[in-house]
Amino acid sequence: MAIKSTIFKAELQITDMDRNYYQDHQLTMARHPSENDERMMVRLLAFALNASESLQFTRGLSSEDEPEIWQKSMSDEIELWIDLGQPDEKRIRKACGRAREVVIYTYQQRSSEVWWEQQRNKLERFDNLGVVNIPDESVALLGQMAQRAMRLQCTIQDGQLWFSNGEQAIEVMPDIWKRATRVKP
Repeated sequence: MAIKSTIFKAELQITDMDRNYYQDHQLTMARHPSENDERMMVRLLAFALNASESLQFTRGLSSEDEPEIWQKSMSDEIELWIDLGQPDEKRIRKACGRAREVVIYTYQQRSSEVWWEQQRNKLERFDNLGVVNIPDESVALLGQMAQRAMRLQCTIQDGQLWFSNGEQAIEVMPDIWKRATRVKP
């Protein structure tokens, strides 16, 4: 019998002063059996950094044709494709062709740095691609905040994030390895 995903609920209050976005989100996330708390919380962080009314979690690890998170237009075009980890160049090329903008959030510093050095030259040609690394210390602290029912506040200012659950507050400073220089029209 296959192990089922574990359901997590998060009340996420976002104050994003960089984008003038202030909103509360009631989120339901399915943590795949092969996913740990740290990876799931990186997904939540990626959601917070890109939050909008139409941003949504997908089937993620359960589907090869979908990103972890996406935002679609009213006409069902993919406006934003968000992946985690270290996807191969073929997947990234496909994503950049299908979506207006693509952002990859990496974690696990050592292996991510090796991946980036191997992929960097191939990926520089994609103008609609951004790559962001989340430091190991931040990922570990985010993982400690994971609970089946969470109430979190996220404040974003000048590229820094502060996550708080009322008992613990952590600062996350993402490292931008590549910015999307132009998003597709």
